[in-house]
Amino acid sequence: MASLMEKAKNFVTEKVVDMKKPEVDVLDVDLADINRDGVNYKAKVSIKNPYSHSIPICDLSYSLKFAGRLAGSGKVPDPGSLEGNETTMLDVMVKVPHNVLLSLVRDIGADWDIDYELELGLTFDLPLVGNFTIPITKKGQIKLPSLSDLWT
Repeated sequence: MASLMEKAKNFVTEKVVDMKKPEVDVLDVDLADINRDGVNYKAKVSIKNPYSHSIPICDLSYSLKFAGRLAGSGKVPDPGSLEGNETTMLDVMVKVPHNVLLSLVRDIGADWDIDYELELGLTFDLPLVGNFTIPITKKGQIKLPSLSDLWT
């Protein structure tokens, strides 16, 4: 009996590994807004659904690091669903307090940009599989606006 259960478990595992999964890509991370509470950054996330039916996104977790230091993190509960055979765009807003940015003065002063690392976890509710999380990591640089950019 144990042998039969082990074979069934291996069969299901092989089928799940071979299943198509949604493809996720972070297209851009950019400065969205500056206010008295902090700075808001917007990450543009592209998600391609390989299935003909919609898939609900259970939640989206995120963390944004600047120069290796955690700047902001959180979770977006129930961001919607992915339409069948479509690419869905999501905007993830990350709020960063001003005091975090002040600790980055050395990195900013060197080249007038901020090195970032954005980590996303998209959790889907896939039929027969259950909750499935796709981890995504994107590294890059955010160019800061100059004074002339702010006044034009």
